[in-house]
Amino acid sequence: MDRIDRHILEVLQKEGRLSTAELSERVGLSPSPCARRLKRLEDEGYIEDYQANLNKARVGISMNFFVEVSLSNHQEASITSFEQALCDMKEVISAHIVSGGYDYLLEVVSPDLAGYEAFTRKLHKITSVKDIHTHLSVREVITKKALPIYL
Repeated sequence: MDRIDRHILEVLQKEGRLSTAELSERVGLSPSPCARRLKRLEDEGYIEDYQANLNKARVGISMNFFVEVSLSNHQEASITSFEQALCDMKEVISAHIVSGGYDYLLEVVSPDLAGYEAFTRKLHKITSVKDIHTHLSVREVITKKALPIYL
């Protein structure tokens, strides 16, 4: 990975819809070498996928929560079952195993409090869930920030 590869990654994080011609102009390469580098970065796993970032308010999401979840047991079957249940819940947009006083930190979105309450009912039905604590996001300070590249 060289300076040009890093520049390609930085530009694409901000503007993923650029054509190869536009990308090549931004990074100072002709289109063919730029396309080859882009293909290599995709093949080597530096670029996982391309997606659109949606406006939450325009798609009916007005509330964002962070939910701390503790499990009652840490058997492999319970963990697998819990994590699969999370994957099946459309409200969960990210989930992390964390260290500290609880096991998971979830980011959850909802159109309103009633939607969040319905989500928590589903979460409590999972037998391995011991406890949950919820934090309502009052305002998002940083959004869609590009990842720093340390290579």
